[in-house]
Amino acid sequence: MNFLPLLAERFARQRLQALARVEGKVVDGKPVVLFLCTHNAGRSQMALGFFQHYAEDAAVAWSGGSEPGNEINPAAIEAMKERGIDISSEYPKPWTDEVVRAADVVITMGCGDACPVFPGKRYEEWVLVDPAGLDVAAVRPVRDEIEQRVLTLLAQLEVSVSGV
Repeated sequence: MNFLPLLAERFARQRLQALARVEGKVVDGKPVVLFLCTHNAGRSQMALGFFQHYAEDAAVAWSGGSEPGNEINPAAIEAMKERGIDISSEYPKPWTDEVVRAADVVITMGCGDACPVFPGKRYEEWVLVDPAGLDVAAVRPVRDEIEQRVLTLLAQLEVSVSGV
C-alpha cells in the first residue's frame, strides 16, 4: 500500500490541527463541524464534500466513523462526482477525542451510542438512509438531502456559501 504513509500523514495533520484548536493555539473564528457516521464511507463523506465545496475556507470540517470501513462507498463517489465534487481522495478514519473537542458542531448520522458526547458541543442527529450497498440511483436522494442539510447548517452558522 504505497498510499498508506500519505494517509497516515493526513490523519496526523488533522489531529494536530484539532489539538491546536482545543489548546487555543488557533483562534481564527472559523466554525468547526465534525460529520460522524458508522463507517465514514458514505453519508459523512458526502456531507464533508458538500461542506468544503460550499464553505471553502470560511469554515473547517472533518469527518470520522465509529467503525471506519475500508474504502469510500463507490456509489457515493459517483453520486458526488455527478455534482462536480470529488471525494475519491478521502478515506474512512476514526474520530478522535481531540477532533470532537475541537468541533463547534457535531453532526451524527446513525452511529448511535458509539458517537462521542462532550459537554458544551452542539449536536445534531441527521437521520438518513445508509447508502452502504446501494447503487448510484438509490444514493442520489440521500446525497440531495445531505446537500440541503449542509446548506441549512452553513446558513445557521452564518457562513457565506459559494457556488449556489
